[in-house]
Amino acid sequence: MADIYEQLESRILLLDGGFGTMVQQYGLTEEDYRGERFREWPALLKGCNDLLALTRPEAVREIHVKYLQAGADIIETDSFNANAVSLADYGLEAYAYEMSRAAAAVARSAADEFTARNPQKPRFVAGSMGPTNRTASMSADVANPAAREVTFAQLVEAYTDQARGLLDGGADILLVETIFDTLNAKAALYAIDALAEKLGRTIRVMASGTLADASGRTLSGQTVEAFCTSLSHAQLLSLGLNCAYGAKQLLPYLERLAETAPFRISAHPNAGLPNVMGGYDETPEMFAEDVGEYMRRGLVNIVGGCCGTTPAHIFELSKIACNYAPRPVPAPRRVTTLSGLEPLRIAPETNFVNVGERTNVAGSAKFARLIREGNYEEALSVARAQVDAGAQIVDVCMDDGMIDGVEAMRTFLNLMASEPEIARVPTMIDSSKWEVLAAGLEVTQGKAVVNSISLKEGEAEFLRRAREIHRYGAAAVVMLFDERGQADTCERKIEVASRAYRLLTDAGFPAEDIIFDPNILAVATGIPEHDGYAKAFIDATRWIKENLPYAKVSGGVSNLSFAFRGNNAVR
Repeated sequence: MADIYEQLESRILLLDGGFGTMVQQYGLTEEDYRGERFREWPALLKGCNDLLALTRPEAVREIHVKYLQAGADIIETDSFNANAVSLADYGLEAYAYEMSRAAAAVARSAADEFTARNPQKPRFVAGSMGPTNRTASMSADVANPAAREVTFAQLVEAYTDQARGLLDGGADILLVETIFDTLNAKAALYAIDALAEKLGRTIRVMASGTLADASGRTLSGQTVEAFCTSLSHAQLLSLGLNCAYGAKQLLPYLERLAETAPFRISAHPNAGLPNVMGGYDETPEMFAEDVGEYMRRGLVNIVGGCCGTTPAHIFELSKIACNYAPRPVPAPRRVTTLSGLEPLRIAPETNFVNVGERTNVAGSAKFARLIREGNYEEALSVARAQVDAGAQIVDVCMDDGMIDGVEAMRTFLNLMASEPEIARVPTMIDSSKWEVLAAGLEVTQGKAVVNSISLKEGEAEFLRRAREIHRYGAAAVVMLFDERGQADTCERKIEVASRAYRLLTDAGFPAEDIIFDPNILAVATGIPEHDGYAKAFIDATRWIKENLPYAKVSGGVSNLSFAFRGNNAVR
């Protein structure tokens, strides 16, 4: 089998066009969708295009063939909604794996036929994985903004089943596309990564988002840059934009993505904006002229079409794609970058980054009281006040014996997500309990920071948690503890930091996602052994900056107040 990476090095590859657009041209009836197998199905099935891979595979193959004849290098499987979450509307959840596998097998057969005809132009199959018809980041109930229609775990289960079917059917690539909620996409990527580990193989993945309005944000509110940051942990074949706009309207956002993304760039826009009848008026020639501008500007590696596009649109692209070079993949920038609805870059020239800690039940008596009372609305005002006052990251901690940490973390972060003025900044998910950290990660669409992990429980558990944090797409605070306890002297801090850094980076954890906390320990306690704590912190920080490239340092200045409990004037 030809290597798609080799093909991408030398040329711009063509993705196919709209599948639903082509299905509409067949005028299929309810009986066509049902076929013999689903003739007595209790729900209406017309419109469930994914079912056609089982009931009308010859029509599905014919569509693939038309796109291959037009010059497509990559064809997408008829599996956009072949997942248990979306298929629940038809009562077809149990058929998700079978549909996905059948869709991939039909596409594989067509692609292999054309590759055999011309081995110099190999054809590839991308397993289409749509966003589902549910959102994990937003509430469908205005009266209950903390509620969600679907959970991260449910999405992971559904996407795992779909991915397994697509791979078993012969897909070369998995395409997580039309992403309107980045948390849904993170669940898909989590599922794919876990499946790859289980299967002991590499899975090539493309991801493509869709923008909701002229502000250039996703439906869940992220900017293009924040969207890219949130998915930056995945080893993507490409990252792109599709659907939503016509090619001309998409151009400025594609430029922003190309400036930001460390991946190859894909684009498959609609054939213009929909008209009053819901159709698309952009001719193949008009479409090719606009998409050609992407190529002329050196923005893309993969181009194709979405809604309203046909084989004629792809054929026009095939005439010009060979005239342009693909976008070079930029060298890694190794800059710590986090995201809420907007990105936060912590570059060398960045000044101190302020972490607001008043939404920490251990740091604010008022906040702790509000959470215990279930007064989340007023508790939100604490977070809002921190952001208004200049906090660039909001630390949320629910570790209190009187609080259900998992439920409180999930509820509060869901409520924060519904407040754009708070959600624009990244979150620091703070807990000493792994189950609370995981609960927070499962409701956070941005790139968060986990606070914290350490070597306290040994190397195996340290690396297990680090792998999970990376799979969720987060950075991590690494506390300087090990099996012998807290590192208090400069020498001990250096010992633990260097060991943790080596373990993490050797395991593939990005150095720029490591934030060391060398522990600002209480001074002026009257205990002579504590007199050097401040100097030990400063010296260890200097050593880390000089010897552990790209890692950052966090200092919990509030820790100093612990020496003065009971003396509020000094605190």
